[in-house]
Amino acid sequence: MPDPVVVGVDGSPSSLEAVAAAAREAGLRGAELRLVHAFGWPSTHLQPGGPPWDRAAAGLRELVDGTMTRAERLAHETVPHLETAREVVVGDPLAVLEFESRAASLVVVGSRGRGAFGGLPLGSTAVHLAAHGRCPVMVVRGRPDPAGPVLPAVDGSPAGEAAVGFAFAEAALRGTGLVAVHAWNTWSERAYEGPGGPLNVVVNVERLRGEEQRLLDETLSPWQERHPRLTVERRLVRSRIRPALIEAGRGAHLLVVGARGRGGFSGLLLGSVSQALLHHAHCPVVVLRGGTRP
Repeated sequence: MPDPVVVGVDGSPSSLEAVAAAAREAGLRGAELRLVHAFGWPSTHLQPGGPPWDRAAAGLRELVDGTMTRAERLAHETVPHLETAREVVVGDPLAVLEFESRAASLVVVGSRGRGAFGGLPLGSTAVHLAAHGRCPVMVVRGRPDPAGPVLPAVDGSPAGEAAVGFAFAEAALRGTGLVAVHAWNTWSERAYEGPGGPLNVVVNVERLRGEEQRLLDETLSPWQERHPRLTVERRLVRSRIRPALIEAGRGAHLLVVGARGRGGFSGLLLGSVSQALLHHAHCPVVVLRGGTRP
């Protein structure tokens, strides 16, 4: 059986959307769905001479069991006969999900939540996992078009190459088309290769356009040979990258991007484009790091 699909559960509406999405992903792969809830030790101090537990947390087990039962019921309503497993642990939620990603085919989280996974600013869980996860990370957000294409962002980076491969596999699983988007502009770092500095370079726009088209074609061709029946649209867009991808995602089923693409600062684990998509995309986003198991 394939590696399981893992989903972070905290009972919030966003995490329940993630459970439904994760169930569909597990069903497509023929994999087990692993529902994971993590919480830390109670933060209050025990009273001297009192019982060795926190009374404020007396109903915690019932609360967690109810949350997991609702999540598991939703998973089975979404995909009947799906094989599921529960995991409730004490520990930092981010560290727990990162550990779970080592043996998962996909980790799925909501874009916002509450409690164990939700006491964090919008996107914190997603950003952390996208930067450190050992497998692809899906953040469920927006309103995906069920009939829409899978949309990979092409940038020529190692993480971008992994994203393209994952996108082709996902489109094949879904039986849908693929729209590969490569955004470029005259301030691309590719325009400055060579001894001249940016202020001394006269940009040949048509030449640059040809180079970017060649990058797009060379990235996609090997994957199209592996998936000859897949309908693929190559979309070269002269635009800033973030708004181009956000807009393209309006009609997509899924948007796939590398964690840090071409031109990123080497000290950053997650690029600004990936972070922007996690916060603003109109459909679910999958992020892959360079070296991540696709």
